[in-house]
Amino acid sequence: MPSFRGVRTRVLLIAALIAVTTTVTGGSLLIIRDRIHQHVSQELSDDLTHSLATLQNLQQQRRDALIHENALLADQSSLKALMTTHDQRTIQDGAVRFWKVSGSDLFALADPFGRVLTVYTKGKPSSPVLEQSLQQTMTRSGEHYLIADGRLFDFSARPLYFGEEGQGTLLGYVVTGYVIDRNVVNLISRATGNEVTFLAGAEIMASTLPPRLQQELLGKNQTLAQVAGGRTKEILLGGEQFLGTEADLSAEAARPLRLVVLKSFAQANRVVQDTNRVVLLLGVAAIVLGSLLMLVLSGFVTQPLEMLAQGVRAFGFGDHSRALPSDGTREVRELSAAFARMRSEIINTNRALLESEKLVTIGRMASSVSHDLRHYLASVYANAEFLSSPCLSEQERREFFADIHIAVHGATELLESLLIFSKTGAVYHRERNSMLRIVEKCVSLLRAHPEAEGVSIRIECADPSGAYALVDAKQMQRAIYNLLLNACQAAHKAEGAREVHVSIATSEKTITLTITDSGPGVAEHIRNSLFEPFVSDGKHSGTGLGLTLANSVAKEHGGAVTLLSTQPGETIFRLSLYTDFTGGVTNTIQDQPETSSPKAGGILL
Repeated sequence: MPSFRGVRTRVLLIAALIAVTTTVTGGSLLIIRDRIHQHVSQELSDDLTHSLATLQNLQQQRRDALIHENALLADQSSLKALMTTHDQRTIQDGAVRFWKVSGSDLFALADPFGRVLTVYTKGKPSSPVLEQSLQQTMTRSGEHYLIADGRLFDFSARPLYFGEEGQGTLLGYVVTGYVIDRNVVNLISRATGNEVTFLAGAEIMASTLPPRLQQELLGKNQTLAQVAGGRTKEILLGGEQFLGTEADLSAEAARPLRLVVLKSFAQANRVVQDTNRVVLLLGVAAIVLGSLLMLVLSGFVTQPLEMLAQGVRAFGFGDHSRALPSDGTREVRELSAAFARMRSEIINTNRALLESEKLVTIGRMASSVSHDLRHYLASVYANAEFLSSPCLSEQERREFFADIHIAVHGATELLESLLIFSKTGAVYHRERNSMLRIVEKCVSLLRAHPEAEGVSIRIECADPSGAYALVDAKQMQRAIYNLLLNACQAAHKAEGAREVHVSIATSEKTITLTITDSGPGVAEHIRNSLFEPFVSDGKHSGTGLGLTLANSVAKEHGGAVTLLSTQPGETIFRLSLYTDFTGGVTNTIQDQPETSSPKAGGILL
């Protein structure tokens, strides 16, 4: 029986559904993530641009406040009086009071030529470097950022006049400012929700970033320099993604100065992850629900198909009563109805063929048997008529009686062959018998047969003690006898040596009889129908049932008779059967020709 190991239709349908749903879900996740990322990037870019403008506005407002504060200080008559002393020590001592009143992080007074007379700063005292940097900055118009001593100041300078501004005498300048440190950028960051950093060249002056991220930011200084002019760029700091932009403040400071604003993607990424999670859950739910639905639908589709397939297989094994599906899809119902019609037509056609074959077989049997029966009956009739003569001697009577006995025995053998041909294995009585003894008995019977006269029969058995099998000794003897008789008939036609060789081989579960003769070989035109009934070639007697009966008996014992090879001078038949076969389904043993065999010949039937 062939083994069908293909994939079931239901499995294919469910696998296809899962594959499609997984592909659609994965593609949706990629598309949604890309669209959200683009949308978020655009929103963050717009927000970053707006935040940068907001930061610049805040800086301008604080600068305007400084200018207004300086204007108030410059209008103080006491400060003007202090500046009229033109004594640096006096001015330094008197400036302390005005510094405290202003509350500024940076307070300085300069003479009319811009030379700094005194400088006060909060946090740590001023240094000559700070004074020198302030003096240089004041000589250049438009600069209001001071970078010195590792600090960044935003300052405003206001001239002091004796009299009306613009018409009076210039007494000097008053400078106030505030330091841009972490506190200031934190206030700015809270106002915009972004990370803020002031970069002076390769030095961070103030930043809201943690120290480790500040170092990474310095490493990406060149990358940030590419986003000037309001453009934005994605950068990675500490494993976190940011969108960054910057404003170049170098024109307002003595050194290159930039304001860097960063916007984190963390919140946006959380939104993307939440969206992906929802889409993934929907995809899983779709797979589960779709699989359940496909199970129901596939059962509706495939169950009738499976029932139809079972009906087809059963019909192939001869079961014509297996029910066929009457429900399912329209295509399945149409296919089932078509197969039912085909099955009915095949059954009717087979029945007609069987009836026809029976008639043909009966005709062939009558034609084949009638001649032999008439021959035997004529012999009996003639010899019986001779026996009725009173003139016969005792010796003649015995000879006529022997002829009658031979004719009766031949007719009996013919009728028994026909009965065996029509019987089944139910009449077989199997017992443990020696195949070697059965072969030896067949050979002894053949010694008296005219067709075996002058033929040398040789038996070979490698393991006599193991050549036992469960067989019906009488029927197996008849089968082997027919094979040996055919071999002797063929060897009798040989031009050279007339030999028949019987070899018995045993294995764990099988026994094999190989019969080789030295005859001219089997005619080519009957090789394909050799085991069919009433098939013979070149024989003037016999019914053509010898090989058919031998093969039938072998099959009833779970074996078979096969023609291994045939050629002039050597023809090999093999009978194979199981040693412990007790009935049931016949198992035909397929044998391969041996590479070498005893010298033999061919068979004419």
